[in-house]
Amino acid sequence: MNFVNPEKMLLHLRSRFNNHVQSVYSYSANLAEQVVTRVAYQLDEWRRVYWHRLYSFISYSKSALWIIPLISILVVMVLGRVAHRLDGWLGWTFTNLSVAGVQELYQFVISMTLSFLVFTFGSLLVAIQVASGQMTPRVIATTLLRDNTVRYTVGLFVFTLLFTLMALTRTETTVHQLVTFIIQILGLTCLATFLFLIDYAARLLRPGSIVAKVAEEGGAAINNVYPILVTSLDNSVKVARELGSPSRIIYHERKLGVILAVNLEELVVEAQRRSGIIELVPRVGDFLVTDEPLFRLYGRGSFDESKLRGAVAVGSERTMEQDPMFAFRILLDIALKALSKAINDPTTATLAIDQLHRLIRNLGKRHLSGDEVLDSAGQLRVIFHTPNWEDYVHLTFTELRLYGAESIQVARRLRAMIEDLSNILPEHRHPALQRELELLDRTIEGHYKFPEDLELARIPDSQGLGGSVRSIAK
Repeated sequence: MNFVNPEKMLLHLRSRFNNHVQSVYSYSANLAEQVVTRVAYQLDEWRRVYWHRLYSFISYSKSALWIIPLISILVVMVLGRVAHRLDGWLGWTFTNLSVAGVQELYQFVISMTLSFLVFTFGSLLVAIQVASGQMTPRVIATTLLRDNTVRYTVGLFVFTLLFTLMALTRTETTVHQLVTFIIQILGLTCLATFLFLIDYAARLLRPGSIVAKVAEEGGAAINNVYPILVTSLDNSVKVARELGSPSRIIYHERKLGVILAVNLEELVVEAQRRSGIIELVPRVGDFLVTDEPLFRLYGRGSFDESKLRGAVAVGSERTMEQDPMFAFRILLDIALKALSKAINDPTTATLAIDQLHRLIRNLGKRHLSGDEVLDSAGQLRVIFHTPNWEDYVHLTFTELRLYGAESIQVARRLRAMIEDLSNILPEHRHPALQRELELLDRTIEGHYKFPEDLELARIPDSQGLGGSVRSIAK
């Protein structure tokens, strides 16, 4: 008669149980990994398809004045409740204020912050009108509304107003010591911030501050779009490549607008997948209308049209993130308006030229990307049209020369800029600059009748008038 060994039976059952647990755990782990992978893949697909919307929203949020105050409202709803609960838990008694005194304090802070908000928005409207009339409307969205100092100041005022209002509604028979202390600190902070804002706004509206802020953002865009410094060889020469007729043309079907940015990485990936070439017909900053060619596709592969369209962000107004030429355009508009007969302010034009000098000097030291974008294997995948050095030189000098040559201050400043660029930048940048110098000489010859004025206008001066070390004395 055979008896079952209890120890062996126990070991066998334990082994089977462990195997079962391991199989279940392995299955659960594999399932979780598959779910995570699937979710990550789907999110990446959505990012590729809706990249243009995400970019447009981020670009819009940078100039939207209501976002920071809205966040402040949400923070008040959370921190207000937390502060009241902490007040009851701590039980502090260090303010020594009665209920009536606390209510008077709350009402004073509410009136103060409300007055600050009205003054801030009123001043902002005046600043917008002044900037539009005296400089250019393009500084509104690119400079004034994107100023974080103004946005966060408004957010602080809204937070203090709502936090104090919430505290006032909860103050009936008990003084909340911690809440009162926080409101006192917030009230003093708002007062100091308001006094700072008055000085900051007065400085911000000066022409020198506006053009410097535009040039700072333009310089950041140049460093982002053209990160590689130029070498002795000009690698930015564009050589046209014969691609033949495109296999397909994709037309713009969405809303009218300006191209804000392009997701080049996604276009390269899509071209690699289909073993083809993608040509973006317009440039960043171009205005798109319905049924205008957007892409020319070369190759036999079937391109994903939704991903191609999702790689192009379109908006109502140009931005500088991928469009450094827009910074040049804003500074030129400020200079040209200052040179108009109605304003006649050549000194402001000279301030704008100073910043143009700064931008084009930085640009000339960098490798301007050609139209062809290659993949990691060196194969042509994307044709992305960009401005070359001559385009930037023409944009910088042509209109200033035509409208500002009759001003001795502007003519001397332009000459000083051209000569400085010719001394600093590599030789392959010089021909375009020399052409502009010759055109400047021919232009001023037609404006000045007296030889003395003509000789004075031909002296380079970094200040326009008063900064030259040369003398015209014979």
